[in-house]
Amino acid sequence: MHRAYINGISSISPQYENIFEDGNLTEYEENIMPAIEVDYKSQIKPMMLRRMSKAVKMGLFCSKKALLEAGVELPDAIIVGTGQGCLQDTEKFMMNMLDSEEGLLSPTSFIQSTHNTVAGQIALDLKCKGYNMTFTQNAVSFESALIDGLLQLEDENIKHVLVGGVDEISNKFTGFQRLDAQIKTENINNLELLSSETSGTIISESAAFFSLSSEITDNSYCELKDAAILNSLEVSNITQEIDRFLKRNNTSVSEIDVVVLGNNGDARFDHYYKELQDSIFSDKCHVAYKHLIGENNSVSSYALILASRILKEKKISDIFKLNTLNCANPRNILIYNQYLGKNHGLILLQSL
Repeated sequence: MHRAYINGISSISPQYENIFEDGNLTEYEENIMPAIEVDYKSQIKPMMLRRMSKAVKMGLFCSKKALLEAGVELPDAIIVGTGQGCLQDTEKFMMNMLDSEEGLLSPTSFIQSTHNTVAGQIALDLKCKGYNMTFTQNAVSFESALIDGLLQLEDENIKHVLVGGVDEISNKFTGFQRLDAQIKTENINNLELLSSETSGTIISESAAFFSLSSEITDNSYCELKDAAILNSLEVSNITQEIDRFLKRNNTSVSEIDVVVLGNNGDARFDHYYKELQDSIFSDKCHVAYKHLIGENNSVSSYALILASRILKEKKISDIFKLNTLNCANPRNILIYNQYLGKNHGLILLQSL
């Protein structure tokens, strides 16, 4: 297996990007959190922006910034993970259908609503004719894209792969998630989310992109060791599966310094994380992020942003910590996420 390095990163979320430096956070009282708008015009032509949904804008902006940081003009492959795709254009098309009483419609919104629109628009903007793939696998959409990225780097002819995760919210469709208790019925301050004892969580939108390479540089963040997906997993077997995953990468539980967990305040399923916090990782530094940026199908991409920065900058802001343990020089970080008790994702990183 060839080595893979993260050489460039960029993200957009309900928090400002400088949250890592100054710790200033944005509080929300609503259970659906929008991503904070950025200066899209700095990376995307204004005329193009007019026709883009938020998912496309976020994806294109983050991809160009990640490549710029890595010093890569043209990636050899573009891979995107998204659970719901361009939801706003889907909603727009459906609303137009209702308004026209199922009459003749412009196909534009339908064409732009497909899940591979983000990856396609990035390729068109970069004039990239290489491998282009979109993964839609619910809460492991990003992990699926990441695994494919690692596989692509096995090819001697592929040196740089752009991998990202993006999901957006919409005015009407996102609210439907209240019907099956994915979204909490009561409004809650996002900073109180992890102590909640009710069903559901806070849904959000975000994007995070990474420039992966088989070549290390002076500015590389860390090494991406491996990623794995488990569709179904009982709580009683979680430690065993994690141990198997680590052994596959010649790593043990004792060598993990920080574990990034996907606690989201859903009392029905947060016990998956508590099992790890109280057992094999009880003496490790626990880090969380969903109380700051919410939950969506590709939110684990933000966890990778967080872990990458921790390994490069050798510091963890208190706003991300779940316990009081300090880790002055983290070397190995494990990311674990699940949603509704299914689609368990594991990502292993190592410092350089």
